[in-house]
Amino acid sequence: MAQFFQQEDVNFLLTNRIPRQALTRFMGWFSRIEQPLVRDLSIGLWRRIADLDLDEAKKSRFASLHDCFIRELKAGARPIDAGPDVLASPCDAIVGACGPVEGTRVIQAKGFPYTLEDLLGDTATIELLREGCYATLRITSSMYHRFHAPHDCRVERVTYFSGDTWNVNPIALRRVEKLFCKNERAALLTRLEPDGVPLVLVPVAAVLVASMKFNFLGAPLNLRYRGPNVIRCNAGFRKGEEMGRFEHGSTIIVFAPRGFALCEGIRDGARIRVGERLMHLPARTDPGVS
Repeated sequence: MAQFFQQEDVNFLLTNRIPRQALTRFMGWFSRIEQPLVRDLSIGLWRRIADLDLDEAKKSRFASLHDCFIRELKAGARPIDAGPDVLASPCDAIVGACGPVEGTRVIQAKGFPYTLEDLLGDTATIELLREGCYATLRITSSMYHRFHAPHDCRVERVTYFSGDTWNVNPIALRRVEKLFCKNERAALLTRLEPDGVPLVLVPVAAVLVASMKFNFLGAPLNLRYRGPNVIRCNAGFRKGEEMGRFEHGSTIIVFAPRGFALCEGIRDGARIRVGERLMHLPARTDPGVS
């Protein structure tokens, strides 16, 4: 047990007690180097220290480490559950804290709550999600890093929050209060079609990966972004269609309003892939009010 806590301490120190933003900017530059020796050594080292599986990748050769991070998958690699009464997972992930929203209170990890007010700030959006349902989806470094529409939907608004770049692994989540509320993140307010039910996706950036690219926005959202924090949009997606990507692994938190429920088998520690069943929609839904 003592050895476990020593290892946890070392992991936390190595991934958090560092100049996080400077290291993140450096990694963003380094990962894009296309020199073959640098590329091959970087990807080779990554494969040795993580369970990186590139068999499903659309291509077998990559221009850089970054190119490997953001890889596409072969057609059909992620079948999408077509049920209209089910939200599909937007990403490959390990499920973290999940379940009902208690008023506006959400759990980050055991003993570490946070509120929708801390995470989202916007009163109208918070009221849409009060007493709702949520699932935290953690994307590890070796997983597929693109995210997809969990249902037929339309993105109405993206709110960008510049912030820190704490690691989002379980060790940090058990030690840093309100970590998701401190990190760089974006809140996507979407409406499910055809009924207009609200759904909020919150991609959260992390150390080494503070950059998010949305297919319906021009500029990536990252530590260098200087545009408006609230971006109005009208981007429609079919269920399973790619919405954007992280530049590496991180977290997406899915928030649904009252009446939604987690699907069978969705619990802390479970693994899920793009397109698999995540939440049940209510039997009958009324359009949300923004």
